[in-house]
Amino acid sequence: MRSREEHHDVVIVGGGICGLATALALHRIHEVLYHKSTMQVKSTRMEELRCLKRSDLIQVLFDNLPVDSVRLGCQIVAVERDPSTSFPILYVHDGSIIKAKVVIGCDGSNSVISKSLGPGALNVLPNCVIRGLTNYPKGHNLETRFFRHLDVGYMSYGRIPIDDNLVHWFVDWPYPDRDTDAPKDPKFLMELAMQQIKDNPAEMIEMVEGSDPSSLHLTRIRYRSPWHLVFGNLRRGTMTVAGDAMHMMGPFLGQGGCLALEDAVVLARNLARAMPMGLEGSRVGDGELKKRIETALENYVRERKPRVLRLAMQSMLLAISISSPSKIKRLLSLALLVVFFGGASLGYTRFDCGPL
Repeated sequence: MRSREEHHDVVIVGGGICGLATALALHRIHEVLYHKSTMQVKSTRMEELRCLKRSDLIQVLFDNLPVDSVRLGCQIVAVERDPSTSFPILYVHDGSIIKAKVVIGCDGSNSVISKSLGPGALNVLPNCVIRGLTNYPKGHNLETRFFRHLDVGYMSYGRIPIDDNLVHWFVDWPYPDRDTDAPKDPKFLMELAMQQIKDNPAEMIEMVEGSDPSSLHLTRIRYRSPWHLVFGNLRRGTMTVAGDAMHMMGPFLGQGGCLALEDAVVLARNLARAMPMGLEGSRVGDGELKKRIETALENYVRERKPRVLRLAMQSMLLAISISSPSKIKRLLSLALLVVFFGGASLGYTRFDCGPL
């Protein structure tokens, strides 16, 4: 039986924040060109941290996309280059084949696209984190700021309000001897979190105890080493990566979603510069089209590297200062944070990725 074959100009693998934002950015650029207008992406210039539900952001992005641009339930299992055109070929779990001129891997920490490029394996910290949401129907009266309590080398917990009723909280601690990706049972996760904070303030205990069981999530903290971003291959031909697939890092700076949105804007902008009439409107041969796409993706990678490298290094040093059992390593990482990144400064939030 012959495999079903599809042909597309651009395929974005992954339906999370980065994948949907990239699809929306490319769609908006098409609209902008069609209407011959301009579009500006405004960025905040305030040093602050804000929290929102991931599902809400994903829903907003999804709702603004054309229905026919999203294919659900499509799992990519392998990727290779077409020997005749050098464009990517994607193999789907159902046996079908997708041929594309551009492939953008936004498929997260276990990215199939990233593994095919070979930027290096992810590192795993000896810590895990349980996260959850607690709703206060009558309001919580908490200040709208991020709070974190830290017992260096052992355990930390914290919380940040999302709105007047909903609060996000987390608990992390060294958990090196068990498979933390396996437990999914909410009751088990609740007992695990309560065990870690049993000797802490009643406010935190009540917050965890009163959380929505369906919101509880347990993961190991994984990250990509900064040197992998420097020396690893983040583009090959007309294929590249974005979001966690490119720069997976710990949650210590709270910038994962922000970086994904920035990636989407920068990537779409570079593709638009290289092909102002879009892929469909480019009346050039495959050879010239491939060259233009490669240039656009190379410019995108070059533009993003300084930003993601800085945050990856800062996040890694912060992780060491919190979780390392070695006092010397903790002190050294803290010294480097102060010297190169201003210590507890939120200067990394003052970044403008430019117009779309």
